[in-house]
Amino acid sequence: MHQEGATSVAQQQRRRARSEAIQRFLEDFAPSENSDLLAQMMVTICRLAADEADRGDLKILNVALRELRYAFKMFEPYKDIPKVSIFGSARTKEEHPQYQEAKKFAELIQHEGWMVITGAGNGIMRAGHHGATREASFGVAISLPFEQSANTIIEGDDKLVNFKYFFTRKLMFVKEARAIVLFPGGFGTQDEGFESLTLVQTLKTEPVPIVLCDEPGGTYWQHWRTYVKAELLGEGMIDDKDMDLFYITDSAEDAVAEIMRFYSRYHSSRFVGDQYVFRLNSPLPGDTLAMLNELFVDILRSGRFEQYDHPIDGEEGALPEKTRLVFHFNRRSAARLRELIKQINEAP
Repeated sequence: MHQEGATSVAQQQRRRARSEAIQRFLEDFAPSENSDLLAQMMVTICRLAADEADRGDLKILNVALRELRYAFKMFEPYKDIPKVSIFGSARTKEEHPQYQEAKKFAELIQHEGWMVITGAGNGIMRAGHHGATREASFGVAISLPFEQSANTIIEGDDKLVNFKYFFTRKLMFVKEARAIVLFPGGFGTQDEGFESLTLVQTLKTEPVPIVLCDEPGGTYWQHWRTYVKAELLGEGMIDDKDMDLFYITDSAEDAVAEIMRFYSRYHSSRFVGDQYVFRLNSPLPGDTLAMLNELFVDILRSGRFEQYDHPIDGEEGALPEKTRLVFHFNRRSAARLRELIKQINEAP
């Protein structure tokens, strides 16, 4: 017992010495207002060494961290400009109606003050850059043993980032986007679409419009919906309300209109402690607030919907000019949350 106690004391002393050494290092070489988080990252590095982590695993961590750091730095100057991630086949030819519709969508959304993010390849990805122009385009490219690298529009641009890993690239597609638009494509497009739906459905990202757009008269997404309805919904693998998490159209103009509707009053949201905060572009009328408390009581864990004209405690003052709708969300139904946003946007 005495030896165990002595070991415990020695471990505490080593941890204290490590913590003090890390703090001194950060003060000298990496001063930051987020030194607490940087210190935690360095503790993780120390634990990796203590675990005798495999060199291959360390290479994965090293590359992922480097890729994300550079990507964060690249997007930072444009953080206040809304962006849409566009997915679709890299093999779609420029003369194809799907390419032309994607180009038209990108041009229209750029006129609304948005920027576009694509995988930087050819096909639908190039169409996104083609319509938005190089100045309003981001490219998040992946290194593949087939298909060429960046398209000629975004190639060489400062807003082009190359990734080794799909998971770091996927993070940037979702993290930076306030809307997701998918045009017809192969396995990659299906992967990005289902992942976006999963993240929204499981509340791992805030609600965003997910638009599935085809060429005029196209049937790609109609057939996809038939499969989802018959197999996923029909077998009880998703709820009927989950079908409202996406919007299908064959018109670039309609796709843009859907995104603009989504953000007509609703602006953004985040959890603050145990409360969910909607930031609104304009306040809700009193009768609408009363209606929400009746129609959406099922998504409340407790209390009521409350409206404020200022940030709440713990929100760190982000977007102080926005109205707040605050409630205790039960964290169960993303589809009902989508219905709430629709009601908010349609209120007078």
